[in-house]
Amino acid sequence: MSNRRFITNETGIPVKFYEDSESVGERGPLLIQDYFLFEKMAHFNRERIPERVVHAKGSGAYGTLTITHDITKYTKAKIFGEVGKQTKAFLRFSTVGGELGSADAERDPRGFAIKFYTEEGIWDLVGNNTPVFFIKDPKKFSDFIHTQKRDPRTNCKSPTMMWDFWSWNPESLHQVMILMSDRGIPKSHRFMNGYGSHTFSFINDKEELVFVKFHFKTAQGIENLTAEEAAQVKSQDMDHAQRDLVEAIDRGDFPKWNMKIQIMTEKEAEEFQWNPFDLTKVWPHGDFPLIDVGVLELNEIPDNFFAHVEQAAFSPSNVIPGIGFSPDKMLQGRIFSYPDAHRYRLGVNHNSLPVNKCPFAVNNYHKDGLMRFDDNRGSSPNYYPNSFDNSEPYDGIDLNNCPHQPKDKRIGTFDRNHNDDDHYSQPGKLFEIMPEDAKQRTIKNISDSMKGITGIKKEEIINRQLCHFFRANVTLGMGIARELGVSIDMDKMKM
Repeated sequence: MSNRRFITNETGIPVKFYEDSESVGERGPLLIQDYFLFEKMAHFNRERIPERVVHAKGSGAYGTLTITHDITKYTKAKIFGEVGKQTKAFLRFSTVGGELGSADAERDPRGFAIKFYTEEGIWDLVGNNTPVFFIKDPKKFSDFIHTQKRDPRTNCKSPTMMWDFWSWNPESLHQVMILMSDRGIPKSHRFMNGYGSHTFSFINDKEELVFVKFHFKTAQGIENLTAEEAAQVKSQDMDHAQRDLVEAIDRGDFPKWNMKIQIMTEKEAEEFQWNPFDLTKVWPHGDFPLIDVGVLELNEIPDNFFAHVEQAAFSPSNVIPGIGFSPDKMLQGRIFSYPDAHRYRLGVNHNSLPVNKCPFAVNNYHKDGLMRFDDNRGSSPNYYPNSFDNSEPYDGIDLNNCPHQPKDKRIGTFDRNHNDDDHYSQPGKLFEIMPEDAKQRTIKNISDSMKGITGIKKEEIINRQLCHFFRANVTLGMGIARELGVSIDMDKMKM
């Protein structure tokens, strides 16, 4: 018996002529009946799916989370059930503002999205390489992203748009300071931390609730590129971070991150000097120390980039029993926006794709829709309640309607005004603790970027943004003003 494998079309029919189209005679027109010719052309025309609106350029790898410390007093989530437990994971790194063909070495936050394949379902922790973000209300998100993309008229990146938005939104200052500091351009994916960024909640088997932030500290050490080094890297290799990740794993140099958490009780949340659910602020480690959890290791590069990395779909709405949401407004907005983006880009059945599919039991009444990848749940009912199966809703504690988090608290009591508008203390302290040479580079990075502001609103944008820098730190503001050639009237800066 021959071991040859015949080429077929998409329905398994053998293809006899793969390289020659069927024609009327040797030199005549082609025939529509050459169905494989048109199948190939039609598929080729549809190979490119819409790229992500944000985080389009990315890299990814599979690995495992190994639990090294017991945190079951905080959460009943089975992924943390015992020391030594291992869970398969998929991690996607990305830049935020660039397109698919953009460079890896841009000054931009990095996405740090992890998918855990747990026996209780898919848990997605969708964060960045920074613990804060530019905005704290989801209504501002599309406007912010527009300023990071391309000018509608020139189709070029626009410092004017970027700094104009930031100057109108001083809450962005903390993230701007990180972006313009030495941490603004990681050397590669392996040499940066990851953060869940948002505040989530834990509930244990005693139905006790606490709030939690997730941290992933790189075991490789933090390494960054200066603006000059990044320019050199971009001129040589637009995909240097992707290449670095693949080559490291292929040679057995598996990158690792130490998973840690911060815990805050409900009482501490009520008494915290800032809104603890504000995504533009951190929880000080001195008040809420890091607690060791486990080690995340990446050890497998997907065999097909498109199938795994490009089709990976992450959503903060994917939480498992023992992990839940919080009054974090940005988190609440992303609970809707992420699945909605995936339904547009990949289709309503995107969670049936192998990279997104739960490897354990999935039981619901969803059927039909474009690109159904399985048996469409066979002859089972597509409604509930019904008389034909024994499926019942989950009877455990629902963190979204938890007795320890009454409805009035969930929708606003925690959103006090006290210190909600203090956008300057933490960025100012961040600048103060930088070494002197790092301060000067940060000032230069900011001023070099702001020199790109143009148009009739140039002076207004610069002055408004300078006011924010002065409020954070006078030395910082004076340094940037001096680099920009702006004469400062200190009396006016006190407005």
